[in-house]
Amino acid sequence: MLRFFRNWRHQRKLGKVKPGDGHTLKAYRFYHLLSRSLFHIKLNEEDGDLHTYMVNVNYFSEESKADLYYDGKHIATSKLPAAFPVPGGFIEVETTTYGLKRMHFISEEGNEQQLSPHPGSTEGLRMRFDQRFPKISKTIGILAVAILLTSILLGLPQLIALLTEIPIVQEHIGTFESPIILPGWFNTFLVVAGALAAFERALTLRNHWLIDMDTNLWDDFG
Repeated sequence: MLRFFRNWRHQRKLGKVKPGDGHTLKAYRFYHLLSRSLFHIKLNEEDGDLHTYMVNVNYFSEESKADLYYDGKHIATSKLPAAFPVPGGFIEVETTTYGLKRMHFISEEGNEQQLSPHPGSTEGLRMRFDQRFPKISKTIGILAVAILLTSILLGLPQLIALLTEIPIVQEHIGTFESPIILPGWFNTFLVVAGALAAFERALTLRNHWLIDMDTNLWDDFG
């Protein structure tokens, strides 16, 4: 059943891919840091040469989509989540509210390889920071996980209590009193800290169903 669901999801993603219009990829500028992600991978073609495939995601476009470029030329576009067929497999792209969830090449054998970020992008700068300061980078990653887990443990009971105050919910399941009641300023702090932690996780393309609860799961049915 699980395998069937995965195949169904994959086919839906492939079905959303549309041909590109051949325009040239725009250069990545410093002012694109918070609005655009750009990744690339070099793949062997039938002619034996390496060619560059690049995936561009604009976060503030009219619709959530990704664009695929072949040696700098636009060859395909797709609503997200996306799966672009390429030589030897496909490139899978998924996002969350805070950035990227997946940007991976999946080979026909099932092996995964993350695409390389543009060095001037937020993901590229984060990767360079990790390479230069691995211990500090690891600490930041652990701190992000701790913040998100704390936000879930402290915030979920309060959220459930708030939902049960809705008349229709209260009528069917009753009321729930949260054992945890925090002051407003601390809840605000948790929201801000959680958003920053989620952004940090997105920069490194780390995602876990429990820790990163915003996974845009409903995109599979869009």
